[in-house]
Amino acid sequence: MNIVPVGPEPSQITCPSCRATIVTRVERKATTKTHVIALLLCLFLCWPCVCVPYCTNSCQNADHYCPNCSSYLGTYQR
Repeated sequence: MNIVPVGPEPSQITCPSCRATIVTRVERKATTKTHVIALLLCLFLCWPCVCVPYCTNSCQNADHYCPNCSSYLGTYQR
């Protein structure tokens, strides 16, 4: 499988699996960095802000998929 270089936002590419020209579907996933930031906020008694890293795109990776065939295309890592 060919992994396509992608950015943090949906990208227009040709899917290597189904050969269709598509705009990628992006799914955000929490990373170790996300959990560490939340833990640090908790340790510094900022517990009301613990959910912020899970709600912001800048603390999460962006996994790109084809909307037609659901093939995995690549990940933009933060």
